[in-house]
Amino acid sequence: MRIRIVGAGAMGRGIAQWAASAGHTVELGDVRAEAVREAVDFVRSMLDRAVTKGRMTAEDSAAAVARLVPLDDPWAPGPDVELVVEAVREDLDTKAEVFGKLEQVLPASAVFATNTSSLSVTRIAATLGDPSRLAGLHFFNPVPLMRIVEVVPGAATRPELPSLLTELVESCGHRAVTVADTPGFLVNHAGRGLVTEALALLEESVARPADIDRVARDVLGLRMGPFELMDLTGLDVTTAVIDSIWQGFRHEPRLRPSYLTPNRVTAGLLGRKTGRGWYAYGPEASDSPEEPVTGDANRPVHVAGGGEGAGALRDALATAGASVEHDGRPSAEALVLVPVWGTTVADAVAAHELPAERTFGVDPLSVTSGRRVLSVTPAADPTAARDTRAVLARGEHTVTIVRDTAGSVAQRLLASVVSVAASIAERGLAAPADIDLAVTLGLGYPTGPLAWGDRVGATRVLDLQRALHTTTGDPRHRPSRWLTERAQLGLPLTHPGTTPEDCLGLV
Repeated sequence: MRIRIVGAGAMGRGIAQWAASAGHTVELGDVRAEAVREAVDFVRSMLDRAVTKGRMTAEDSAAAVARLVPLDDPWAPGPDVELVVEAVREDLDTKAEVFGKLEQVLPASAVFATNTSSLSVTRIAATLGDPSRLAGLHFFNPVPLMRIVEVVPGAATRPELPSLLTELVESCGHRAVTVADTPGFLVNHAGRGLVTEALALLEESVARPADIDRVARDVLGLRMGPFELMDLTGLDVTTAVIDSIWQGFRHEPRLRPSYLTPNRVTAGLLGRKTGRGWYAYGPEASDSPEEPVTGDANRPVHVAGGGEGAGALRDALATAGASVEHDGRPSAEALVLVPVWGTTVADAVAAHELPAERTFGVDPLSVTSGRRVLSVTPAADPTAARDTRAVLARGEHTVTIVRDTAGSVAQRLLASVVSVAASIAERGLAAPADIDLAVTLGLGYPTGPLAWGDRVGATRVLDLQRALHTTTGDPRHRPSRWLTERAQLGLPLTHPGTTPEDCLGLV
């Protein structure tokens, strides 16, 4: 296939490398001739590096470079061009101008694709004489390494184009997911679950950014914590995406932005690219070691309540050599531990008349991980808290102390990730399998959010979200219909379910 790429910046040159390496002839054009030269040199250097690392033969590298066709004029006639991929700046007028000029010089059979990450594909297509020839083809940076592409049909896109683009993408070694033309498409939309909830936890002073990141990594298994991720992406970019998706979905509470980010952007605290964001980088960077464990690890503990969480906690502590009481009520010296699930330690203290000064919460998700999460209420005795931390640290565990909140940190992050993904599935914006595939490849999560919910258990996640919603009254915690129905019917969250169209034989 002969492909023309217009825009020779980071995305354009990455797409060019990807397509040329897969055997396609790639015309590369830009309004700046020097940008084209720089892009070709960059692609050549990347392919040379691939040869050095043994990922490509010298012959294949040379052949890929030979398939790059630099254009002096991006609007040059191209009678043999079959596909155009636009990769210019995120501005509707600029993209409309690009496609308007291309319509004049390329055959009517050429398919147009925009690499927009934030603009409506339908609005871009509407500026064309033939809007049916355009679809979204959203790559992620760096293109050769990020092996996921969102195929986004606009409202007027010809029905055959999504499958044609999907076939192209997958024949070149990447995976393709078809996504509705909605704010954030799929990956950026799904990614709001983690970041918005992390910001909400910080707003409520539940924990510091470093502690939230540690819990996200060590308890949930994420490669990066949400604040580390924001610093890497750039807080200006993250804030703009959060705001645009929230506004695009008409202020959906699950996607609600935080008041914390705009001032940081104004102050230039954008993350790695400015040397300081949620963390400091460069000369100002400093290690933030965790506070040493100083309490008495030999104090007796009483685990309040029954159920799976309580039993697992008792067993884990006993295995580590802790003194665990088994009587009905805690002794006068015992530290009281409550495995909270969607509720608060304060609720348990009031409901069961527990001693407030020495009652603490433990997140059940953290019991079997290397990091345990300890929740303290305003009534907690600091000495008792230090002793509890020491007991939980037995068996070479690390312990993070957070403020008491419904569900604690890991549960709230997990619930939000699953909730946003379930909402995407419920709206029919993408198929369940595509949601999980796009999130694992695009965001690097250890598993897809719907499969993650299934691993925890749909009924258990529903209980968590109902408890969060009841305890906080915040509508962003309300369970989705997708989750509720599947928990009630015994279906996995990953199951697409039967629709009326299925029953009519329309699908």
